Amino acid sequence: MQTVTLNTGAPMPILGFGVFQIDDAATERAVTDALAAGYRLIDTAAAYRNEAAVGRAIAASGIPREELFITTKLWVQDPGEDNTLRAFDASAELLGLEYLDLYLIHQPFGDYYAQWRAMQQLHHEGRARAIGVSNFPADRLVDLIVHNEITPAVNQIETHPFLQQTAYQARMADLGVQIQSWGPFAEGRNNLFTDPTLTAVAEQHGRTVAQVVLRWLTQRGVVVIPKSVRPERMVENLDVLDFALNEDQMARIAALDLGVSQFFDHRDPDMVRALGSRRIG
Repeated sequence: MQTVTLNTGAPMPILGFGVFQIDDAATERAVTDALAAGYRLIDTAAAYRNEAAVGRAIAASGIPREELFITTKLWVQDPGEDNTLRAFDASAELLGLEYLDLYLIHQPFGDYYAQWRAMQQLHHEGRARAIGVSNFPADRLVDLIVHNEITPAVNQIETHPFLQQTAYQARMADLGVQIQSWGPFAEGRNNLFTDPTLTAVAEQHGRTVAQVVLRWLTQRGVVVIPKSVRPERMVENLDVLDFALNEDQMARIAALDLGVSQFFDHRDPDMVRALGSRRIG
């Protein structure tokens, strides 16, 4: 598996498996199938409510811990350093792990400065091998970096052909922050799977549109975590590192960028209120 090197010096697989919107009952089977297919990066979150199922699949896999890269995320509702430490302990216990490879602040809201101080402590203790953020816009990311000791290793943000984040990716690279995509297929929005440009490129390579999108992202150095509950699709999504898009194909896909979210705006006050008031237990 191709890897990227985080600012901690640790390698991170460039292609992993996400479990967002997979219910707890289906998650154990999905992660079991993903690990069997060859995935070693698994991405979950406290807010997904399926960490325990992920943990059961990991424990049953028999794969040595050092071969896995496990990510989970801290939700908005846990203000203060002590609450962050307790939230980390709860996630680690559900996952059945002594340490996490990557721990992320899930949303750029609430008391995330106190949360980051606690996460820095977890990193120094070796319980979180790397720490990072998710959904942070450039201004909040830079502000967090300027006023803290540790620069986030990762920023997991919406990234797909219709919101390509190219300029932001370059800025993050200058800061030492690895970009990671959530929603690489935009959940099929804007007719992604039948888009004429993506379809034409896929036909040129004898691949699927999904494979072209994942190759386009990984070729840009973007870490991706596609989701599926179908074993055959998991294998298909993993099989994207043995071909390359040429400059013309990359340019044609670049022209698809709409520059706007296909989901929601994190700067929308109503969305900020909704996310900030959501409780996960």
